[in-house]
Amino acid sequence: DEQLKPRPPVVTVMGHVDHGKTSLLDALRKSRVAAGEAGGITQHLGSYQIDLDAGGKITFLDTPGHAAFSAMRSRGANLTDIVVLVVAADDGVKQQTVEAIKAAKAAECPIIVAINKIDKEGADPEKVGVELLDHDVILERFGGEVLTAEVSALKGTGLEDLEDKIQLMAELLNLRANPNRMAEGVAVEARMERGLGPVATTIVQRGTLRVGDIIVAGSEWGRVRKLLINGVEVDEAPPGAPVDCLGLQGVPKAGDDLRVAATEQLARQIAEVRQQRDREERAAMLFAAQAE
Repeated sequence: DEQLKPRPPVVTVMGHVDHGKTSLLDALRKSRVAAGEAGGITQHLGSYQIDLDAGGKITFLDTPGHAAFSAMRSRGANLTDIVVLVVAADDGVKQQTVEAIKAAKAAECPIIVAINKIDKEGADPEKVGVELLDHDVILERFGGEVLTAEVSALKGTGLEDLEDKIQLMAELLNLRANPNRMAEGVAVEARMERGLGPVATTIVQRGTLRVGDIIVAGSEWGRVRKLLINGVEVDEAPPGAPVDCLGLQGVPKAGDDLRVAATEQLARQIAEVRQQRDREERAAMLFAAQAE
């Protein structure tokens, strides 16, 4: 237990399609992340880390949708510590809001509600709270335990309050990990980038990932050539960090475990066994499809 050190919370932002989820993420990022991204990689998933005034960090994940969130969870990638549910103050609870609530509850993730667009005409945060009651999301003002922050991504208001609520929840969850071991994490997204090769955006869960480490992610292996956090090159990534990892020989699948291997030989063997298994599964599926 002495090895366990506090780590930043991993926060997934979810919500209905035009309730301002992405603009909220952009606003949080603009207010906190240094503008060092031009030379880095555009962060497709919107995973990045912010530094807080009082010290501490928060890692944000923008899921491409609750379906992707649930798909990763079904593969055992239960990465998220806290779900921030974005609901527009002028629009209330919608279909995707309900689906996001279901996904968060299935993952047993605490929810913090960010009531966005409070600067708009017709904004009614009270109504949002009432509508959420129907889905067993009971805000503090209604005698429940669900924390809430009223924000305007457009005007940049209420962002600090939201960050404070996330920090408060993170303290209650007492999130800890051992940074002094071989790294393990999950590739939340992977893609081929021109001029860079395979890039795996990874959340480090345990241990510290370093340049030069030999890694296996799903059925791919390689040696870490470069690591970037928020588009800025780093030598190592501690627990809770969202890091773009370069050096794999192929593109793993989203939700694949990424682990450091003791030797190159071991990494290659693991990858080969998994590739063989993938080939057999594909062949079986093809055979089944033809049989029908």
